[in-house]
Amino acid sequence: MQYISTRSSSVNADTSAAQSFSDILLGGLAPDGGLYLPVTYPQVSGVELDAWRTLSYADLAYNILKKFATDIPDDDLHALAHKTYCQDVYCNSRSDEDAGQITPLRVIQKKGDTTLILQALSNGPTLAFKDMAMQLLGNLFEYTLAKQNAELNIFGATSGDTGSAAEYAMRGKKGIRVFMLSPHKKMSPFQTAQMFSLQDPNIFNIAVKGVFDDCQDMVKAVSNDLTYKVRQKIGTVNSINWARVVAQVVYYFRGYLSATTNNQQKVSFTVPSGNFGNICAGHIARMMGLPIDQLVVATNENDVLDEFFRTGVYRVRKSFETHHTSSPSMDISKASNFERFVYDLLGRDGDRVRALFQKIDTHGGFDLSGNLGSDGDEFSKLAQYGFVSGKSTHQDRLKTIRNVQTMSGVTIDTHTADGVKVALEHIKPGVPMIVLETALAAKFNETIKEALGHDAERPAGFENIEALPQRFEVMSTDVDQMKAYIAKHTGL
Repeated sequence: MQYISTRSSSVNADTSAAQSFSDILLGGLAPDGGLYLPVTYPQVSGVELDAWRTLSYADLAYNILKKFATDIPDDDLHALAHKTYCQDVYCNSRSDEDAGQITPLRVIQKKGDTTLILQALSNGPTLAFKDMAMQLLGNLFEYTLAKQNAELNIFGATSGDTGSAAEYAMRGKKGIRVFMLSPHKKMSPFQTAQMFSLQDPNIFNIAVKGVFDDCQDMVKAVSNDLTYKVRQKIGTVNSINWARVVAQVVYYFRGYLSATTNNQQKVSFTVPSGNFGNICAGHIARMMGLPIDQLVVATNENDVLDEFFRTGVYRVRKSFETHHTSSPSMDISKASNFERFVYDLLGRDGDRVRALFQKIDTHGGFDLSGNLGSDGDEFSKLAQYGFVSGKSTHQDRLKTIRNVQTMSGVTIDTHTADGVKVALEHIKPGVPMIVLETALAAKFNETIKEALGHDAERPAGFENIEALPQRFEVMSTDVDQMKAYIAKHTGL
């Protein structure tokens, strides 16, 4: 399996520059500013799907990962999958379902021939879906660095959950330091405490005076300075990292196999989405042959993606236009992973992808609607990829949290509420709709209390997390200042 950039020179480009999984594992952006994708997507047969129905989550992960990481010896990859998904944090799951399932399903509404299902993804150490990929990424990083006798300085950005998931996955890992940017005073108190209370010497938290998109732009600016990136040994754990996306492909397969009894059946997935990383994994699973009917993009008030899938217009908002909402991990107006899907939508024309994404910098977006003056006419092709979308607001969130609690006894978090609200707008008879859980409700207690009139239940060990001492730096959006800070603390 070889990988190329979404901005490779043309659809018929020479693939001699293609790289292996291990080559791209520790990095983020490709040297040309694009994102990595396989030269071709591996396919999954019906025979394989049948065989996978009885596998543990760790074994399912191994079977999917080995289609992408063909340069890692099978025995090593098998060991890494089992180290990740059979550690205590998963095999002693906080879910009251079978702990061995790792991502159990729960029916939260059944009306006639329509079924709404929640797939639990919050059983990791930071109570969010990003643990599912980040725990694997930490083990892959440590394995690869040991092989190379190398070090890595991770530079990332978070709107709330990525940062804590990355830091908990990387804390104490040999040869790894983490520099994590977050928007100052724009995460929930729980999310903030979860990150800033870490005292590990290899963890550096930087609160940026701005919004998430400012943080993300800084990460891209540093990644695009190739000389600095190499000298400082910069890598990333943001969803632009291909290994993170691959790890998320696994739970689409698990969700499908758990919700069906044969391969003639289809399911749909609704995904709360800001950076397009999680639902991009669903797109890849579908391209591999997983029988997915719809991929439903659920946004909050920051509805850049919803606007695109409704109209064909991708219009990035400016910082002052980005709403600070009660589902803060989706307060994103520039979706990093969206480029991966657009690459497929445009027939893998890297030249055109490069031009369109450069147009974001010069014109604030692009238009694929096919209307006069647009950049193309690909909007009509969206249907073949199964994408639809919708938007949820704060009042929708409150109503949905109450409704789900009443009909199922389950307390969902604010982002998952966005997903449920939009899922119900697209649910079809005879096709189970699976909503991917984002996090435990306890991470967003203020809104839960507003919706239900009482605090969200907290798992053991998190009762007084906000009271713990916090360690972080407050900085501006000055990229040069950030580079100097990293260099000072790496000694390189």
